[in-house]
Amino acid sequence: MSRDFTKAGPLKKTPHPRSQDLHLVFKDQEKIEPPWGCSWGLLERFPLAVFILQQGRMVYGNARLSLILGYESPSSLIGRSFWELVHPEDKEKIRFSTASRGDRDNGPGLVVFRLLHQKGDSLWVGGQGSLISFNGKPALIGTLLDLTPLKEKEIFLQNELERYQTIINEVEDAVAEVDLEGNITFTNEGGCRIWGHTREEALGANYRAYMPDEETAEKVYQAYNQVFKTGRPGKNIVYEIIRKKDGQRRTVEDYVTLIRTPEGKIRGFRVVSRDITDRKKTENQLAEYRLRLEGLFSSTQDAIILVDPDLKVIDVNRPTEQLCGAKANKSSGMTLHNLSLSCNRRCLEALKKTIEHRSPLTDLRIECGHPQRPLQTVNVTTSPLIDPEGRLFGAMMVIRDLTLVRNLKMELRERFHFHHLIGRSPRMQDLYRLLEDLADLDTTVLITGESGTGKELVAKALHYSGRRALQPFVTVNCSALTETLLESELFGHVKGAFTGAIRNKMGRFQAANGGTILLDEIGDISPLIQLKLLRVLQEKVIERVGESTPQKVDVRVIACTNKDLKEKVKKGEFRLDLYYRLKVVEIDLPPLRERQEDLPLLTDHFLHLFNKKFNKAIKGVDDAVLEKFMHYPWPGNVRELEHVMEHAFVLCKGDTITLEHLPHEIRDYILLPKTVPLKGKRPESIRPQMLQEVLQKTDGNKAKAARILGISRKTLYRLMERHAHIST
Repeated sequence: MSRDFTKAGPLKKTPHPRSQDLHLVFKDQEKIEPPWGCSWGLLERFPLAVFILQQGRMVYGNARLSLILGYESPSSLIGRSFWELVHPEDKEKIRFSTASRGDRDNGPGLVVFRLLHQKGDSLWVGGQGSLISFNGKPALIGTLLDLTPLKEKEIFLQNELERYQTIINEVEDAVAEVDLEGNITFTNEGGCRIWGHTREEALGANYRAYMPDEETAEKVYQAYNQVFKTGRPGKNIVYEIIRKKDGQRRTVEDYVTLIRTPEGKIRGFRVVSRDITDRKKTENQLAEYRLRLEGLFSSTQDAIILVDPDLKVIDVNRPTEQLCGAKANKSSGMTLHNLSLSCNRRCLEALKKTIEHRSPLTDLRIECGHPQRPLQTVNVTTSPLIDPEGRLFGAMMVIRDLTLVRNLKMELRERFHFHHLIGRSPRMQDLYRLLEDLADLDTTVLITGESGTGKELVAKALHYSGRRALQPFVTVNCSALTETLLESELFGHVKGAFTGAIRNKMGRFQAANGGTILLDEIGDISPLIQLKLLRVLQEKVIERVGESTPQKVDVRVIACTNKDLKEKVKKGEFRLDLYYRLKVVEIDLPPLRERQEDLPLLTDHFLHLFNKKFNKAIKGVDDAVLEKFMHYPWPGNVRELEHVMEHAFVLCKGDTITLEHLPHEIRDYILLPKTVPLKGKRPESIRPQMLQEVLQKTDGNKAKAARILGISRKTLYRLMERHAHIST
């Protein structure tokens, strides 16, 4: 049978203290005077939680107390130690508060602490208590206000405040407040970094303390004063400051707004200041780079067209007018389709493909169909313009005029000329084809051949028919200078590098930068120069004499020699590694005696040349001279032929050069012609003088003469009968 704890009666066992408390509170409420002179019913309806403690245990609690703590009724709390309900971390706070009160009732003192909810959660309360006499014994009566919602908001706001403070302090920019006198009243860590001060040093400092001069201070004052007068934010206020930490000049950019009181009165300025020193430096570098690009854009001989992704023209340069017919000052903003061009527009299709596929097109050769230049041929290269994020923002087309090159190639095929090289022989035709293949390549070339074969002319043909044609062509005679002078000539020197070096001197490699350098007589250079030259070929850098700083050079190297470099390598006079570096491609020029069929062309060339030089009108050379030329071995090659023709021009008073006008070594030279096979040999081609010379040299021996001429004796007799004046 259940027992009603609200009824009195003796117990068999000693009752639990809580049972006694329940008995005290609920059985005898009408006999016990409630505290504060109010009724028990009023305490139950009180909006605050009310409790009474005696000896640290709960002897009374109203319904509000059980509600906030999550208990079904106040009876669940009666007899429980108050300290069981307090959060462990807050017990000291309450003990300290209680101890500071002592035994005196100092009136309600609010303590904010945490209690433990029945479910184990913490809840914030504000508690206050008073010492009373309850039921004849000392007790503590207290009230509790549930502050959990307010405390949670306070914690949230505190966390937010700390978060915002962290964000502001981590911002690289200075975020500051300045009063109307220009004194700093607040700054974040960014301001400390920019100004070079600690926060304590910065607070209270006047803005003028950071100004490099009075002019800058006045400029800043006027800018802030304008914000004060107009109320509008001040943007892009750029000036220099002196950083206090290290004295560096830094460039800053301010954004300024007003700070107002709740009544609307202006009390200062809020400033966001950004250090733009590096940005300014980059902007200046970009501006300089842009000027260079604009200079390149306007000075190049190639036509350049820039378009955006919608094929609208961004810009075109001047050569576009000549090559394409598009007006440079009227094309910007026009669509590619509406651009006025004097051609068949095939190049525009290439630009569209580049935009569509985001990929370049190179070496597209097009015949333009230009009405004023019907044979115009161009090389088209297109490139997509892509920013660092990978976005396409346009495309560029470069158009190079190849008409001159095309015409030169046609001239080569039709007239057997290539630049200043002349010849129709198979050896020369092979040379022309090789030069065409090498012209636009930067590979090193070694030109070998006897003296006077035209090695320098071949080097110039390589340079002026290639992409470096508009850049310098520099020649160095390596055999004409001592080792020291040659080193200085090639690589330059700095002032004081050696006796007589009174000023800095640019070397030939630097002078040829972007173009071609010809190293003539390369076989005569010393081991030291060989070593230095090897480094240039390997690393593309040079060092001036007396200086250890390497300098990059972009030079195509062509070397030539009449020496046998292989033999010099065997003898240890020439480095093997340098030999192979030079001999990436070797061009071996034929001596003139091996291309005698070119003699008539060369003779005509020198006729035109010296007629102009000496202001004469010589029409040509007679057959005897040409015959002599055809059989002479020409040890000096084309250069010797040039000198012979000049000698003849000086002596010739008429309109034809004859044997008497030739130097005696040519005039008196007799060469037995080599035997040539009869196959393909026409007897009619054997001239009377040749027949006479052979018969004289063989002392009239017909068999020997026929063998030398490559004909039968029967043919020889027939020729002798035809030319009856020939004596044996």
